[in-house]
Formats: sequence, C-alpha cells, structure tokens
Amino acid sequence: MRQVLPHNPDQLVFSGGGLRCFWQGGFMTTLTESRSLAPKRLTGVSGGALAGAAYLAGREHALLEEMCAAFAAQDSNIDLFHAGDAGLTPHQSIYCEVVDKVIDAEAARRIAEGPAFQILIAHPPDSHLPTLSGMAMTVAYEAELHSINAPHFGWAEKMGLDYSLVDANAAAREGRLFDLICAAAVIPPVFEPPEWDGRPVVDGGMADQAPMPDPDEGTTMILLTRKYRTLPDMEGRFYLHPGEETPADKIDFTDPEKLRATWAQGEADARRLIENHPDG
Repeated sequence: MRQVLPHNPDQLVFSGGGLRCFWQGGFMTTLTESRSLAPKRLTGVSGGALAGAAYLAGREHALLEEMCAAFAAQDSNIDLFHAGDAGLTPHQSIYCEVVDKVIDAEAARRIAEGPAFQILIAHPPDSHLPTLSGMAMTVAYEAELHSINAPHFGWAEKMGLDYSLVDANAAAREGRLFDLICAAAVIPPVFEPPEWDGRPVVDGGMADQAPMPDPDEGTTMILLTRKYRTLPDMEGRFYLHPGEETPADKIDFTDPEKLRATWAQGEADARRLIENHPDG
C-alpha cells in the first residue's frame, strides 16, 4: 500500500515496537517543523505509549537524550546481580527510570490538559501466574505476527487475553501516568508484570499493535514501526512506516548510536513524505 501523508489528521496512533518507536520521534519532530497538527484524539501502545506521551509533552528530544545516556552506561542486556528485582534483565528498571525523568510533573500537566490520549494495556488470562501466562501470550503473539504479518490481531480474545484503552489524561491528573506508561510496555519474561487497578498487566501490543481511539472518528494517521504485508484498506486511515528496517532492535538496551540512527531514519522518512505531499 502506498504511503500517503494526510492533512492535519483528527487522530494519531503510536504503534508499539520497543526501541523502534524512536523512529516515531524523529518522524514527528520533523513533520511538525513544517506542518501544524491539532489531533483531537491519540492512542499509544507499548513503546508507542511513551512516544505518544513525549510528543504531547514536547519532550521527544529529551526522551532520546535520556535513553541514549542510559544505554551508554549499559554494556549487556543481562544483569545477573539484579535479575530478581524486575524480570530477568535490567530492561524494566532502565525503562522506568527514563520514563520518570522525561515524563515529569510538567509533562504530566501538559498531557492532562491536552487532547484525548488513551493507552492500550492487556491482562494475561491467569492472574495467579502472570509471568508464565504472559510468556505464553508472548509466544502466541510472535507466532501470529510472523504468520499473519499485520498490525491488528485476531487471536488475543480467543486465548483469554483481556485488554482495554485507559484514559491517560485522567491518569496524568491522578498522578498515575508514570505507572500507566511503564505498565504498557511489559514483555514477559524480560519485564515482570506489574498491576493496574489490582490486575496483572502485559504489553498491550500483544492485543493490537495499532489500536484505534475510542471514539474512532475522522482521519487517522497510524505511525507503525515496521513494514507489514497486510494492512487494512480503509477510508480515512493512513498507515505510515519506516522505509527500511530500523537500525534499533526492539529490546537491545546497549547501543545508543542505533537509537540515534533510528531517529535520523524517522527524520529522513518524514522529509521524503513531505516532499511527495507538499500540499498535505
């Protein structure tokens, strides 16, 4: 499907994709240098929840710099001395530390007062063994992702995965935005499932990599982080994705230069689309 840049879309969707979501940061910062956007509704899932929050708060560059600084101090994706604190690796503690620095009180205030923002979270079917059932969901998710190769899935409810869009504006007003963003990007066993409203949470991207807002009205620009073979051909939906595979791996937390290269790729893709759609 040919990529088309819509004019001032009513809705923005920040897809998941782990560190590939830094493509979204480069893309959006470049796009908004020449286009004035005023979306009414936004959604984010997994790493896209943090990317969407950074966009709304105007903290995209701060997010890039903080994450790169954290990665520069990390030479391994395994931390045997602290594996029991938060999953089997240091990913969760690093991610949450960066979220805490970037989405500060002022950022939360801007999000609370901004356009409607929803974050997709999911719950594993077995609340007594959330890590194990979450791992089973991860395996099923990867299987469907590679067989169907589409951002929207059909297996989640069949396997008992429960999911919902959470009002992130309300979470920001209640002082819970940090917890929500961290909970939205939980991939067992790399991350240990936290709880939201008393229920274990796993990555919402296992249910849908590009969740539409509720209500779903008007034109929608969906920022994917990878190419898919199958995309819905629906009026009013504009799926955008990296022109090539991003340099950043989904969960490699050791190489800041790959983050910067992924960001730069987003910038280049945005410039290309702007040139192709000067009146968009």
